Amino acid sequence: MSIRFLLLLAILSMASFAYAQQRPNVVLIYVDDLGYGDMSSYGASKIKTPNLDKLAAQGVRFTRGYATSATCTPSRYALMTGEYPWRKQGTGVLPGDAALVVPIDKMTLPGVFKKAGYTTAIVGKWHLGLGEAVEKNWNGDIKPGPNEVGFDYSFIFPATADRVPTVFMENGRVLGLDPADPIQVNYREKVGQEPTGKENPELLKMKASPNHGHDNTIVNGIGRIGYMSGGTKARWTDEEVPLTFLQKAKDFIVENKKQPFFLFYSLTEPHVPRMPSTYFKGKSELGYRGDVILQMDWAVGEILKELELQGLAKNTFIIFTSDNGPVLDDGYEDEAVTKQNGHMPAGPLRGGKYSAFEAGTRVPWIVSWPGKVKPGESDALISQVDLLASFASMLRQQLGTTDAPDSQNMLLALSGKSKQGRNILVQHAGTLAIVKDNWKYIEPGKGPAYNKLTDIELGNSPEPQLYDLSKDIGERHNLAEQHPEKVKELSKLLQEIKQKGNSR
Repeated sequence: MSIRFLLLLAILSMASFAYAQQRPNVVLIYVDDLGYGDMSSYGASKIKTPNLDKLAAQGVRFTRGYATSATCTPSRYALMTGEYPWRKQGTGVLPGDAALVVPIDKMTLPGVFKKAGYTTAIVGKWHLGLGEAVEKNWNGDIKPGPNEVGFDYSFIFPATADRVPTVFMENGRVLGLDPADPIQVNYREKVGQEPTGKENPELLKMKASPNHGHDNTIVNGIGRIGYMSGGTKARWTDEEVPLTFLQKAKDFIVENKKQPFFLFYSLTEPHVPRMPSTYFKGKSELGYRGDVILQMDWAVGEILKELELQGLAKNTFIIFTSDNGPVLDDGYEDEAVTKQNGHMPAGPLRGGKYSAFEAGTRVPWIVSWPGKVKPGESDALISQVDLLASFASMLRQQLGTTDAPDSQNMLLALSGKSKQGRNILVQHAGTLAIVKDNWKYIEPGKGPAYNKLTDIELGNSPEPQLYDLSKDIGERHNLAEQHPEKVKELSKLLQEIKQKGNSR
């Protein structure tokens, strides 16, 4: 073997080592139902979020960052797959016993990191289904799930906190199982003899709002959606859930500090039922919704402290964002409405969760990487569907021709090195909307214009809607009649995107 060849091997080895050392850890902090106006760094004056403000001050705060959808499951599907969720049937808000909707034969966001040699984990809410079918044995291993789509480690609850089963799962198995007390779950009919919110309202410590469906099995004094029996020792209490997820996330950071890792830290706040840990009850003066936002901010601060303590802060790429916009009354009487006290969860935006208007999908979005991301504010148009292609580019991972069809490489925008984001974005609620430059077109739809249960404008109209977001961020002035040529252009473009299968 020649000296020249050995020298070449040494150079290649050093280059590979240098590249490995440059790869940052990545922590994606994904919260639930947080609005554009719910943080002080985004203009909130009735509530303070100091840890998130610190994160924003040291990173890039995006003013045009979007989830793909106005509800949770579809947004999470897009995040994981790089595909608009409206392209695939069955990606609406899932019950707690749904089958897995994320494909196991295509590249996913955690799959990109895993392929690049990262250790990957999800801690927190999942809500993308488990197993191959609705009927499943909750008392054994449940596959496929997070571990089969790219996560080396998973510590989750299956759906949302207001849906059964109310259990923790670690790597595909319910924690605390008792063979003598098997778990049954059913979303069609009652199982077992457990009390329900409908039959035993006197047992509730938090009343359910009428007609929202939170009147099935009672767990921890709170009525849930769906019926559950058994698993008494495995059930969590709402107050412990955030603290447990936080500890598991910190444990993962400590255990993997010597190798690059990707942590998807998926918080439950401020989704219902809002039951803050005792320390945070009454802290916000905005009811339990405000209290859990303070709890969420504290948890983010604890993650930042842990990264600092482990010497990882300078080499960790952090993204903070929400799966959709805000809602106050989403099923429980928790004083979110009666103690709103002038707080505007959507800020200047119109609508909220479930809505085709901006507040449905325009969400807080912060990126931080000390020394690598230039602090400041950015109005680049970015979407969560783009994370897959962006990190694939950063990690030099080739995507297949059918992988992530709607994901675009926004790495320069995410790192604050460019103000150029997407040219076009499709938004998804009960109907579809498209944004190009600062023009937004909402296609005509037959759905209701207003949701009485949540007190939210849904953005549906039998007539086309056109808004100039540069002048009218609150979408108060429909310009469709004044600009028929723009309506025609954007309507045609939206149809082409639907037919082509991607928006590149």
